[in-house]
Amino acid sequence: MLLAEPVLIVFAGVFGSLLGSFLNVCVYRLPRDESVIRPRSRCPSCQTPIVWYDNVPVISWLLLQGRCRKCQVRIGVRYPIIELLMAGVWTGSIAWLGPTVAALSAALLTTLLVGILLTDAEHMIIPDEFSLGGLGAGVGLSLAPGGLSPVQSLAGAALGFGLMWTAGTVGKWWAKREAMGGGDLKMMAMVGSFLGWRGVLLTVFLGSLVGALVFLPALLRRERFREVPFGVFLAMGGVAALVAGDRIAAWYLHAVGWR
Repeated sequence: MLLAEPVLIVFAGVFGSLLGSFLNVCVYRLPRDESVIRPRSRCPSCQTPIVWYDNVPVISWLLLQGRCRKCQVRIGVRYPIIELLMAGVWTGSIAWLGPTVAALSAALLTTLLVGILLTDAEHMIIPDEFSLGGLGAGVGLSLAPGGLSPVQSLAGAALGFGLMWTAGTVGKWWAKREAMGGGDLKMMAMVGSFLGWRGVLLTVFLGSLVGALVFLPALLRRERFREVPFGVFLAMGGVAALVAGDRIAAWYLHAVGWR
């Protein structure tokens, strides 16, 4: 029994690295409307299929010195970084919450948010596979004991969608143009299904705060920018709400004198 948890943590790390490798595929292919299953992984330059021993997370990249075995074109460092990050996310979730549904929920939500952050930052797209697929996963996990109830999960999803729809409607009326993408609405429904209504409010607040800090200098200089990948900042807010939501809420209530 003493070895059970360390073994589980190691397994979670290995699984997380493999999931990170698959997440890299999703981030590359989903915005291009390509299948994430077929064809198998290939070099983006010479299109040569990658054999299994060249596709081991992190290790293969290091052994090949970050290059394709055939054409020697550089393979971006982002790939092993995401694999390491996902290994850390899944290992950390088990170490933090133990072998529970809550740990699975935390690791899965973080994985989805990282995928959304990367695709929205690079392509201004939030794939439905992340948002709607994650929504289904969040509601499904609420059926298991030990976390949000199905009612809390559905209420969080409804609030997340409704809040972003309202913000988009008001923004469109004020700016006379589209102010919120449909992907943001579905994303926040997904976040709500995992974190509930409190998590939705904190995610939106923190995401808006980070976004404002990033773009405030441009606004002060009256620079123009066409679109803002708001999903990037919502993803950051969602991770913060997941990891430290209770502490942030307690600090805020104490600061304003409500506790």
